[in-house]
Amino acid sequence: MDKITGLKRSCYCGDLRIDNVGEEVTLMGWVQKKRNLGGLIFVDLRDRGGISQIVFDTEVSEEAFKKAENLGSEYVVAIKGIVKERQSKNENMLTGDVEVFVNELRILNESQTPPIYIRDNDDASEALRMKYRFLDLRKPSMQKNLMLRHKVTNITRNYLSDNGFCEIETPFLIKPTPEGARDYLVPSRVNQGRFYALPQSPQLFKQMLMVSGMDRYFQIVKCFRDEDLRADRQPEFTQIDLEMSFVEEDDVINMLEGYLKVLFKEIKGIDIELPLLRLKYDEAMDRFGSDKPDMRFGLEFVNITDVVKNVGFKVFSSCSEKGKSVRGINAKGGAKSFSRKAISHLEDHAKTYKAKGLAWMKIENGEVNSPIAKFFSKEELDNIVDAMNGQEGDLLLFVADKDKVVYDALGQVRLMVGEKMGLIDDKEYKLLWVTEFPMFEYDEENERYQAMHHPFTSPVDRDSDRLDTQDKESLRAKAYDIVINGYEVGGGSIRISDPEIQSKMFDSLGFSKEEADMKFGFLINAFKYGTPPHGGLALGLDRLIMLLANTDNIRDVIAFPKNQNAVCPMTEAPSVPDKAQLEELGIEVIEKKD
Repeated sequence: MDKITGLKRSCYCGDLRIDNVGEEVTLMGWVQKKRNLGGLIFVDLRDRGGISQIVFDTEVSEEAFKKAENLGSEYVVAIKGIVKERQSKNENMLTGDVEVFVNELRILNESQTPPIYIRDNDDASEALRMKYRFLDLRKPSMQKNLMLRHKVTNITRNYLSDNGFCEIETPFLIKPTPEGARDYLVPSRVNQGRFYALPQSPQLFKQMLMVSGMDRYFQIVKCFRDEDLRADRQPEFTQIDLEMSFVEEDDVINMLEGYLKVLFKEIKGIDIELPLLRLKYDEAMDRFGSDKPDMRFGLEFVNITDVVKNVGFKVFSSCSEKGKSVRGINAKGGAKSFSRKAISHLEDHAKTYKAKGLAWMKIENGEVNSPIAKFFSKEELDNIVDAMNGQEGDLLLFVADKDKVVYDALGQVRLMVGEKMGLIDDKEYKLLWVTEFPMFEYDEENERYQAMHHPFTSPVDRDSDRLDTQDKESLRAKAYDIVINGYEVGGGSIRISDPEIQSKMFDSLGFSKEEADMKFGFLINAFKYGTPPHGGLALGLDRLIMLLANTDNIRDVIAFPKNQNAVCPMTEAPSVPDKAQLEELGIEVIEKKD
């Protein structure tokens, strides 16, 4: 192999333009492809900056031409040459007006035939891409995503620093927490039988920083949750985490809106209009069945519970009691778009969210066409159609069940219908805040109430003296989520700073005083020494980049992600540790029984 000695890269491959004609340049990169036309060899040379066509001509350098005959895909090379205007220009390349005639070639390293193509439109499986991630990351789209990520973090640091925030690191080895998702545990060798946890968020530490008087903190930080994975989740993820003292909800929200305005302008060239829309949690659920509604299209819910409470169709009339409802969406002009088979697919989708079925009505030729039409009188059908604002050609879809099932199932049907009917503009961004979340949610598995966000979220002022009420579902929190195109991108709250209210919160969650002291004693103790009102928010950086990069897979914007089994196919982590390591930690692995 040749040495790089004495060569200095003059620019990236993607930098060359017509203005560079006549210049001598030095390029370094990978061979994308080679075309040997006899007296000329054309090579597409690729680096992080893009691709340039380089030309080997026997009349320019016979030595370079002979070496070029041996070039293979993904060989690493350095070349020196003169930039010339291309005779046959390529409008699809940024460098398509020029090419480099090579007078010196150095082959810095050879390559075996790659197991995947280094191009964006390859059809390699995700499993293969992740196994050979170091090759997958050579693709222009993947490098573009990582450079986008870098740009976003730079903008973030600059904006927050300019607004008085101080970047402070918090510990990765912390005390296990009893609330939220499962912790990743780390055994202590020095203190055998005891375990650290990897942080699900820096929540308690950033509150302690407010107690310490740091006033405005931020951190771009890794967090860890041992939970089931989806396309937009990872076991380790990155947050833009911040906290502010002496603030109310509007202060935190306004700070984030200013950041998002700068971010979208610099990254997407979009001037988002402020203030952003705010929907209270109850309104978001009532209109869209989701606390993270996609506002790029309509198909809002219509509650027809009162309209059908006395009809003969028991599936509908039986859902008039508290906690149940009948709601529908009107797919305007959708009667022709959805065949019986397509509606059946929608019903199957609804059933995966625990719905018993999906009722439907088509309005065609002035009549209601539906398998359930026979169960209604003409007046009852007319009342339903009127309530749904039904017109000729419309498709009406209904779910009747417990409210939670209706929200989940019909909400997912709404998204499916919106996509099928082409109502969603992939290039559009709709941002909003969802506010006033419930303080508590009922955990059916453990048959108890738990904090919807976390136990340190402050109740709204009107509910602060009602934490001991039995009607926990009526309590609302000073909590807020930022939603973009149907994704929860971040969330936060005003925290409890009054020790008495914090104590009531622990009581409401069923913690005894001893339990609270054992789990959160350091925080409770800190609150005795003068705690400022404070609040904050965390943005999911990975999810934010995913949306800015216009991909629906979070793994596309993380350099070395895990797959859906929380495994890294490239390094084969997690793996079995040495027996000696386990003995040193005082740990024995017990084989799982089927």
